[in-house]
Amino acid sequence: MFWLNVKAIPAMDKSKQNENTLQLAIISRIKLYYRPTDLAIAPDKVAEELRFKRQAGTLFVTNPTPYFATVAELKIGSVKLDNVLVPPFGDASVTVPANANGEISFQTINDYGALTPKMTGRTL
Repeated sequence: MFWLNVKAIPAMDKSKQNENTLQLAIISRIKLYYRPTDLAIAPDKVAEELRFKRQAGTLFVTNPTPYFATVAELKIGSVKLDNVLVPPFGDASVTVPANANGEISFQTINDYGALTPKMTGRTL
């Protein structure tokens, strides 16, 4: 994964150099993924493979696939947790409030930036 940082600075009209103007510079930060062509699993199957384990106020998310997984809309019962980026063949953790009980549900962000359908988390 790479980060592409782009800064757009508007041009200044020379005829307005002595006038008061407001100009905004916009900075965009974009995730850029490089993927080999022959990965064993399709990227749309990553969410199905994620595993969850709750332990002492922390929820661990395990990703056994060769893709990065952005987990969004992560909830335990009705308590919303922070979004998390899980690396390929890796783990990530999220702090869980004491009042969070119930089923784990989540969505992931796909290659087009859209949320995938809501899923129920499988625990280890």
